[in-house]
Amino acid sequence: MDIDPTQPWGLAIDYAGRATLTESGHTIHVNVSDTSLSSVIGPDSISGTYSPVNVTAQFTETGEGGTVLRGTGRITIMPVGTDPVVPDPAAVQRAVADSLTDFAANAAAYVALCARWQPDGGAEDSDGTTPDPGTEPAPDTESDPETTAGTSTEAGADASTSTSTSTSTSTSTDGDPAMV
Repeated sequence: MDIDPTQPWGLAIDYAGRATLTESGHTIHVNVSDTSLSSVIGPDSISGTYSPVNVTAQFTETGEGGTVLRGTGRITIMPVGTDPVVPDPAAVQRAVADSLTDFAANAAAYVALCARWQPDGGAEDSDGTTPDPGTEPAPDTESDPETTAGTSTEAGADASTSTSTSTSTSTSTDGDPAMV
């Protein structure tokens, strides 16, 4: 990243502390913000010190099918004594470097994940999709004894052989079985 020596933070920042860098065909979003909860920049009324300043950078790359891979970096600049934080152009450069390092680590993890995922040689489910590795097809609900047992009473079968599962929660404390 090239630092602009005419700018206090090394790049042109808008009123909200945001900047966008475009270098080598890639876009990096940078944000410079203090960590206070107040809209007024001033020393804390209790400690008498100014808030630290965070410099964050996010590098993204969009791939096929709408996939997005991101890398983020954050540098925190602490105030010295009771003085406010002074702009540090190197902080933006370090945050961008951290975002690129994080992006490279995320890309390597994604490549490793893709290498472990091996489709079943083109085997497809009934809906035309390839199943995820390590998953089994859904059991046929018509042959599942738990799902057919609850419907046997409705079909006129003997009620003593049917199985029914019921869950109820009682908020009454008097123990009246008619209330449950």
